[in-house]
Amino acid sequence: MRYISTRGKSPKLNFDQVVLTGLATDNGLYLPENWPCFNKREILGFQNCSYSEIVYRTVLPFMGDSIPKKIFRRIINKSYKKFRHEEIAPLFKIEKDLWMMELFHGPSLAFKDFALQLLGGIFDYLLKKKSERITILGATSGDTGSAAIEACKDKDMMDIFILHPHKRITKIQRKQMTTVDSQNVFNIAIKGSFDDCQDLVKKLFSDTDLGRQKKLSSINSINWARIIGQIPYYFYATAKLNLLDSGISFCVPSGNFGNAYACYVSKIIGLPVRKIIIGSNRNDVLTRFFTGGSLKLSNVVATLSPSMDIQISSNLERYLFEIFNRSGSKTAKNLESLRMNGRIEISKNNLLKIRKTFEAYKLDDNGTLQNIKKVYNDTGRIIDPHSSVGFYSAIEA
Repeated sequence: MRYISTRGKSPKLNFDQVVLTGLATDNGLYLPENWPCFNKREILGFQNCSYSEIVYRTVLPFMGDSIPKKIFRRIINKSYKKFRHEEIAPLFKIEKDLWMMELFHGPSLAFKDFALQLLGGIFDYLLKKKSERITILGATSGDTGSAAIEACKDKDMMDIFILHPHKRITKIQRKQMTTVDSQNVFNIAIKGSFDDCQDLVKKLFSDTDLGRQKKLSSINSINWARIIGQIPYYFYATAKLNLLDSGISFCVPSGNFGNAYACYVSKIIGLPVRKIIIGSNRNDVLTRFFTGGSLKLSNVVATLSPSMDIQISSNLERYLFEIFNRSGSKTAKNLESLRMNGRIEISKNNLLKIRKTFEAYKLDDNGTLQNIKKVYNDTGRIIDPHSSVGFYSAIEA
């Protein structure tokens, strides 16, 4: 398995190089040169698999020979050992044909534990094999930071630095990050938004001398391993609901687009995904893009769902690369237009292609609270504001 950059000017790398590098040297994002693909028989074979087995089967094709199969199974088993539910990602029914997947049973209570616990184990194995030490940089709007620190704390071969926007994350997530007593964990509060934090991280990665000197790597979803670590639960949900043959739609509340993009990758490699429904808060850059074909940046607004308070969704670059027929030059040109002019316009033909797979909706804070109350009244369960946005979007679709 070889990996290429979305901007077309970086050398092709194998899996372990991509994991330890994070961002490409041309500032693009890595993704496979060719997609693996499961046939119908293989898809149906997921029906009675455990979550760990689905992780093994779905992630292994992306790894080449970077990690021996037996060792990879051990990494998987250790990664999900800390999860508090035996099913790892259980489902509960809200109403007819509408289910919610519980992705909060990991050590930090964030859905990003699913990918980051796995990535922490992969990092640990590859670094010990190479006798290397790395410095991990990450930006967080709340959940990535706590999940990344849980995955990397006390590891011998890495230091982790997490940037978060000052006074723009929840109190509990700030405490989850800043109260960890570990010699290799460093938290930095930035006066600004999550986009400012993410921009600083990308600028540090673009400094090639610094990157070589400190052996910088990323734990944000610009790192390809973060994406593939989120693919398994889409397969798992489809299998649990006996929809591997007939198909399924997923609704994903989205800010940085990594989780929704993992769903899109699941569709590419063979999962029968009918629609991917995006839910946004008032920071609705993704909703505007998927409904109107215009990616226009504006100021970030603080909301009750802070992990989606984002205007620059970094993983959208990977999707744009596919929309532009995998043209690195066209992708780079459009991203430069976004940087200089604050907007990208998609052609009508490309918008029609987008709408075959994606729908998108938005919800303000008042609606978010109303939907939390509705789900509680209907089911007796309390959902968080991000899930409330997703619930609303699923109903609207």
